[in-house]
Amino acid sequence: MSNTNTSKKVLMGQKIAFGLGMLANQMFPAVISIFMVVLVQNLGFPGWMWGFVAFLPRLFDAITDPIMGFISDNTKSKWGRRKQYVLSGAIIMGISFIIMWQLNEANSIDYNFAYFLFWSLVFYLGLTIFSVPYVAMGYEMSDDFHERTNIMGIAQFIGQWAWVIAPWLWVIMDPGQGFFESGEVAVRELAIWVGLICMIIAIIPAIFIKGKSTLNEKYDSITFENIFKNLHTIFVINFKEALKIKAFRKLCMATFLVFNAFNTVAAFSYFIILHYLFDGSGAGLWPTLFGCVGALITTFLVIPFVTQISKKIGKKKAFLVSQSISIVGYIMLWFLFIPGKPYLFLLALPFFSFGIGGLFTLMMSMTADVIDLDELNTGKRREGIFGAIYWWMVKFGFGIAGGLTGVIFSVIGWDSGAETQTVEAVTGLRLFFSGLPMLGTIIAIYIMWDYDLSEEKAIETRVQLDARAAEEKSRKRYHQ
Repeated sequence: MSNTNTSKKVLMGQKIAFGLGMLANQMFPAVISIFMVVLVQNLGFPGWMWGFVAFLPRLFDAITDPIMGFISDNTKSKWGRRKQYVLSGAIIMGISFIIMWQLNEANSIDYNFAYFLFWSLVFYLGLTIFSVPYVAMGYEMSDDFHERTNIMGIAQFIGQWAWVIAPWLWVIMDPGQGFFESGEVAVRELAIWVGLICMIIAIIPAIFIKGKSTLNEKYDSITFENIFKNLHTIFVINFKEALKIKAFRKLCMATFLVFNAFNTVAAFSYFIILHYLFDGSGAGLWPTLFGCVGALITTFLVIPFVTQISKKIGKKKAFLVSQSISIVGYIMLWFLFIPGKPYLFLLALPFFSFGIGGLFTLMMSMTADVIDLDELNTGKRREGIFGAIYWWMVKFGFGIAGGLTGVIFSVIGWDSGAETQTVEAVTGLRLFFSGLPMLGTIIAIYIMWDYDLSEEKAIETRVQLDARAAEEKSRKRYHQ
């Protein structure tokens, strides 16, 4: 059953423009996860320091997201509520990313730590200014149940190319390839190219996605004084109202568990391949292939598959199926990481890739359905707020994941200065790599088991909203 009609279809050019924004949105964290290795390998950051620079900026990002959601939802402008922030955020992200990685081994560890921490905060502020209005843009593009999944599916398809491209930086950064004399030199120069290219790509949605004037809308003032007065509303009331909606609460909790359990151990693949499969003696192309092949499978198999089956069996069942498949992948990776036989782990990647690939294709579309339900209950259209709260859960957990990564390194006894690691440290790393994402996914499946915002309910909500809008329009005409 579908309520799709041609009037609600979004032009492919608009979908691609939105998707290019997702490419930039994913390229930055993809590259950061690779560049972060340099902090340990080349600059000598201990585990706690790495964990801190991973945790604090993302925590700051999570705090600023709801504020940005309030600002974006209440902006009066002839360009609409989102475009100007997407543009300015893209510029801040690009420039600060370049500056952030201008680190030098000759400087003290404390100096590099403080420098990187400061510019990370600036970068994540730019990310907030960009990403919250950008995501809200996507929610606004269609009110059709399945068209929303198509939009997010195309966006994720384009965005996944970040994870295809980024792993090749492992190859470029390897001193043995002859491009750069060391990892720290590589990140300094590569950051310039990544920052400039991603900045240009991130600007595209601001230019090409349509927006309508909000000059005559009855919104809250977004002066500094009013924002400060509304902090309680932003961080308490809005959160309470949003999380009262059972369906949204489940989406946030499931995403938190799947995404952040995965990201806690995401950087471990490089160290496992290097120190377990190759005993620390050089991993060649294998870390690159792990990321690249996984992303290609996500792009060409997982996203199209999940998008299609969601139309046949519903978004909830599609989520349960995709995450169950990913659990099989996590189990296989435990058994298929075999020293001397690195090619075997490639067999697990088609299953492994269903985790993150299925998650965001569905969850962003499902959040848009929840926003309709909220509008029916409150009379307010709050894409920015809901997008900010949803991504707050992601980013807050991302910050925790970054901190936990450092903790895990410390707990297992990882020595960042050693060429080879103890058997206990490597085994501990492998246990966390397979076990933590699997545990998070199992709990997420349990949470989503009774998710009840079905297609029928979403359509019914949409019909009621359309009827209310028509009535309001008729009333305005009568009074004129």
